Parts: sequence; C-alpha cells; structure tokens
Amino acid sequence: MQRINIGCGDQPTLGWRNFDNSLSLKVAKVPVLPSILINLGFFKEQASFIKYCKNYSIEYGDAVKGLPMQSGCADVLYSSHMIEHLNQTEMRLFLKEARRVLISGGIIRLVVPDLLQLVQDYLETKDADKFMTRCYVTEPLSRSFLRRIQLLLVGARNHQWMYDGLSLSCLLVSNGFTSPRVLKAGETQIQDPQNLDLFERSSESVYVEAINP
Repeated sequence: MQRINIGCGDQPTLGWRNFDNSLSLKVAKVPVLPSILINLGFFKEQASFIKYCKNYSIEYGDAVKGLPMQSGCADVLYSSHMIEHLNQTEMRLFLKEARRVLISGGIIRLVVPDLLQLVQDYLETKDADKFMTRCYVTEPLSRSFLRRIQLLLVGARNHQWMYDGLSLSCLLVSNGFTSPRVLKAGETQIQDPQNLDLFERSSESVYVEAINP
C-alpha cells in the first residue's frame, strides 16, 4: 500500500509518494527548453522549484484529470492548501479520483484555509480589505505576453472556493466519503502517520479527515 500527498508543492512528505500538477515539471523534462525559457525571462521563478522537485522525486500528477496509479492502491491520501484552488466541478472530479485510488477503509485528510477563522477575524477587526486580501479570491489582471506565459506554466494562484470544517465535511459526505471529522492541528486517525506534518500551516488552517467506504 502507498500513502500519497497531492499538490505537495515544495512540501513533500518523506517516504510518501508526492504529486504536483505544475506544468513546470513537464517542461523540465524537455531538453534545453527550461534554459531557453529562463534566458527569455519566462521561467526564473520556477527554476529553483524544478531543481527541488528533482531532488525530492516529486512526480507530475493531476488528481482532477487522473493520477498515474492503480485503483485501490493507497491507504492514505493527503492534500494541503490545494483544493481551494479548484472550482466545484474540479473538486468533484478530485474526490472521485481520491475514492478510486484509496482502498476501502482508506483515509483522506484535507487541509484548507479556514473560512470560519477569517470571518471571525473580520467580525473583530471590521477590516474588509484585510479579509478580501486573505481570501485570495481575485487574481491580478495583466494582459502582458510574459504574464500569460507565466500563468500557463504556473497556473492561477487565486482561490476558487473557501471552506470551513462543516462545509468541507458535508462536501466529503455528498461525494461518497463517510465519518468526516474536524480535527485540531496534531490530531489524526491515520495509524503511524510517519513524517506527515500534522501541524502544517496550523495558524490559518482547518483539518478534516474522512473514510472511503
């Protein structure tokens, strides 16, 4: 059995199988192309990330379109601060793929920015600009050719949807998972989580786990 981290970015879990869907990982495999793009000024920010991915064996994988894995081969699927970048259609596809690769009884653990925490902070401060900034629901507009190439390689970084513990639990149940639990940082139902960071981005996150029936 395998344990997988989806959308790991530069935070892979040692001993797990780590995936990220950055197009940079594909570009890096084309001889000479990364050097050409860097020299043209299109790729400088991603160069260090590519090097990091090679050193830590991060694989290209898109959990919306389908992972390069057999069905029922993973006992844990983890994703941190990734699903808020998916729209609702993509989210359903992601959860369908998660159920496919997980064994019966397998655990999904999702970590997302906590909308409830953001709202509570807003109610205390009444700072609407701070609230909107921290929600990341907009993407700066740019019509430059360089910006369009960067978006193609890196993707948009704004949030498509926001969750609190209850809404994420309901989403998991409506997509076939059972027994959702909202957990505190450091808590888990995963037996021997090994090197998994159970406190990842704890100051801004909510943690939810559920079971694949």
